[in-house]
Amino acid sequence: MSERNPFGGTITHLSPAEVRQGLADGTILLVDVREANEIQAERIPGATPFPLSKFDPSALPDPEGRRLVFSCRSGQRSQQAAAFAQKAGLPYEEHMKGGIIGWREAGFEVDRG
Repeated sequence: MSERNPFGGTITHLSPAEVRQGLADGTILLVDVREANEIQAERIPGATPFPLSKFDPSALPDPEGRRLVFSCRSGQRSQQAAAFAQKAGLPYEEHMKGGIIGWREAGFEVDRG
């Protein structure tokens, strides 16, 4: 269910379990907007890095029929990314609630180093 994004536009919160399933079945393109040093330390397998500090909506990867979902550390920057994308006229409003912290708390694997 979509709701008002505190950063502008609308936002749809997906659980880590929903995102994990979408990655497994190929229906989600997960875009990680954390910074390079954060991603280098740990990352969700299959996520595409796209740092918020250099965020250019026109350079977002083509989801090729998948749902583009933003993620970050805790769920704040991913909501900002969705707002930036929407302000640029793109239809992306989904993010992973809780970010990689929520992913780990759900017991899901991360790649380290």
